[in-house]
Amino acid sequence: MTPTGLTQDAGWEMGVRKTVPAPLPQVWDFLIGEGLPLWLGETTLGARRRDQYETADGTRGEIRRFHPHERIRLTWEPQAWDHESILQITLMQVQAGTTIGFHQEQLASAAEREEMLDHWHDVADRIAAALGKRTAR
Repeated sequence: MTPTGLTQDAGWEMGVRKTVPAPLPQVWDFLIGEGLPLWLGETTLGARRRDQYETADGTRGEIRRFHPHERIRLTWEPQAWDHESILQITLMQVQAGTTIGFHQEQLASAAEREEMLDHWHDVADRIAAALGKRTAR
């Protein structure tokens, strides 16, 4: 029996979803604008394939796909790691607002998967709280 989160092709992977009561265009603009530090860190993010980034804390990577109002796929390698992972963020308009999905693959172990599940749940909660404050204005 294969452990939860272990795939044949992508190694260990995890997914987190959070629905926020805001329209998709507003969520997209927030994620690639003032909300960027909440999920990626202090950096600038390009919009073209192969654009590279590095955050203030040393996380680095490269854009693999950038589809406005739909999906960002990039490599993600924190400074303390000896490997990169693939992080994909997707947005989907739903009746209650917008669902933000975080999917990460090529994780090194079950322990790293659990660490990233905790991390992305926390990130999703912080994004939802920040968007809630913006829509309450």
